[in-house]
Amino acid sequence: MFPTIASIPASVLYCLSAFLIFKQLDSQTQNRRLALTPALVAMILHALVLNHLIYHPAGLNLGFFVAFSLISWLISVQILLCCIFRRIESLGIAVFPMSALAGMFTIFHFSDPVLISGDSSLQGHIMVSVVAYSLIMLGAIQAGVLAFQDYSIRTHNPGGFIRYLPPMHDMEILLFQFLGFGFVCLSASLLTGFLFLEDIFAQHLVHKTALSIVAWFILAVLLFCRFQFGWRGKTAIRWTLSAFAFLMLAYFGSKLVLEFIL
Repeated sequence: MFPTIASIPASVLYCLSAFLIFKQLDSQTQNRRLALTPALVAMILHALVLNHLIYHPAGLNLGFFVAFSLISWLISVQILLCCIFRRIESLGIAVFPMSALAGMFTIFHFSDPVLISGDSSLQGHIMVSVVAYSLIMLGAIQAGVLAFQDYSIRTHNPGGFIRYLPPMHDMEILLFQFLGFGFVCLSASLLTGFLFLEDIFAQHLVHKTALSIVAWFILAVLLFCRFQFGWRGKTAIRWTLSAFAFLMLAYFGSKLVLEFIL
C-alpha cells in the first residue's frame, strides 16, 4: 500500500518540476530553486518507495521495473547534484518524467519480485553495478543532447532548446565526468563480480558478463583516447552510445529475457 501512496505524488512532483523548468526557459526571471524543489521532494518520496520495494528479509528485490526505477532515481539525483555547480537543469525536462514513469511502473506489479539472496559483499557488488549503469546511462543521455546541440550548430539553427544549454565545451566536460565516474564504478563492479560470485561465467551470467566487458573496453579506449588524443564531438558521442548499448543489453536485456520470456 505504501508504494502506491508515495509513488503517485512523487510522479506528479517530478512532472511538475519538469514543467516549471520548461516554463522558465523563456522567462526573464528564472527561479531555479522553485523549479527544482518539487523534484527534490519527489526524490525523497521515490527513495522511500525504493527502500520499501528493494529491501526484504530474504534478500534484495531487483526485478526489471524496480531496477529501472532505481536507476532512474539515481540519474535524477545526479542531475540535481550537478545543478549545484552547473546550470544543467534543462536536462530535467527529459529525465524527471522518465523517473515519474519508472516510479509508476513499480506499483502495477507487472512481474513478481525477484529476490537476490546473499551476503553483504554480493549485495554490495549489485549496488555498485546499478550505480555504474546509472552513470553511464546519464552519460548516454548527455551524449544524445550533445549530438543534437552539435547538429543544430552545424546547420546554423542554434535556437529553441539549444539556447538554454551550457556551451558545448562545458557539455563535453560534463559528459566525460559522467563517463569517468561510470568507468570507475563499472571496473569495481566487474572486479567484485570476479571476487564474490562463485562463477561469473555461469550460464545465466555469461551474456551479462561478456557484454559488460565489451562496454568496459569501449569506455577504456574512449577515455584513454580522450586524454591522449583529445577525442571529442561525434567520435566521443558514437563511442559513448556504443558502450551504453552493450551495457543496457547486458543488464536490461538479460533481465527482460529471464523475467518475461523464459
